[in-house]
Amino acid sequence: MTVNVAMDRFWEEKGETYKGTYGETVGTAMEWLVSSLGEKTLLRTITTATVSSLVQKRLSETKLRGVGAGELRVSNATVNRTVTELLRRVLKRARRIWGQEVQEIDWASLMLEEPKERVRELRDSEEQDIFAALREDYHPILRYALLTGCRLAECVNLRWKHIDWGNRTITVNGKGGKVATIPLTGDLREILWPLQGYDSEHVFTYIAARGSADIRRGTRRPITYEGLKTQWRRCKVRGKIEDFRFHDHRHTAATRLLRETGNLKLVQRLLRHEDISTTVKYAHASDEDLRRAMEAVSEARSARTIGESATPQGKNKNIG
Repeated sequence: MTVNVAMDRFWEEKGETYKGTYGETVGTAMEWLVSSLGEKTLLRTITTATVSSLVQKRLSETKLRGVGAGELRVSNATVNRTVTELLRRVLKRARRIWGQEVQEIDWASLMLEEPKERVRELRDSEEQDIFAALREDYHPILRYALLTGCRLAECVNLRWKHIDWGNRTITVNGKGGKVATIPLTGDLREILWPLQGYDSEHVFTYIAARGSADIRRGTRRPITYEGLKTQWRRCKVRGKIEDFRFHDHRHTAATRLLRETGNLKLVQRLLRHEDISTTVKYAHASDEDLRRAMEAVSEARSARTIGESATPQGKNKNIG
């Protein structure tokens, strides 16, 4: 079987599992693999050395960072995901399902080291500074992100049809096309209910500050992905918030829930992780958590000491 045939067949059989933007990424990655390997290359000729060359080729490439912002090297994580892991899946299926001859490949040695994902929580003082610096028409979407832990795209893509007021649930179209529901809490209802009437489809909107041929100044328009990124970047500068990304709202929501409940399974449910090992990284202790715990221990010991001193035995011990 050739690379071209294998990729087409893999997409026909597994393409439905890759939806939305992630599906486009996988499709583009498969085209790159076919082009780089050669569409007539036989699967049985692909070796560890072949994949290693692909990894180095992809790693040396660059991608546009943005208009006028130059280029950015492709990250190790992107190479692992779009080259090594994707090709491994295709070859694995070719051997197990399609009965093709495939060579043994040392996949572990081909995976590039990725930086450990940090967990950055928004402090209370920083939260006040952010909202003070952010336009008020963007407050609801930011509060929604802090409560739900939804990603930027998931916030922007929220539609009224996704909200079930009666059953008190919100449907989230997540990463990789995965669909899940989260509870519609009282706090979320207070955020979302007043937004009705601004737009018939989109939940989050902003007030157009400038007019144009298509947009009248002062009218409500749906918040876009790029628009939210721009406003977020500006408010961080005005609020003097350092080393905090929009994705860190997700970390903040998870950490706050874990601190209040101590239940890692609930955090897994909120973040919609299939594997709880992905959620474990949120089970960290901040300096503030440690301070409160140490003070709790001191207070408990002090209370016991006072209690013992108040008893007859305690008084005798003190006299002696």
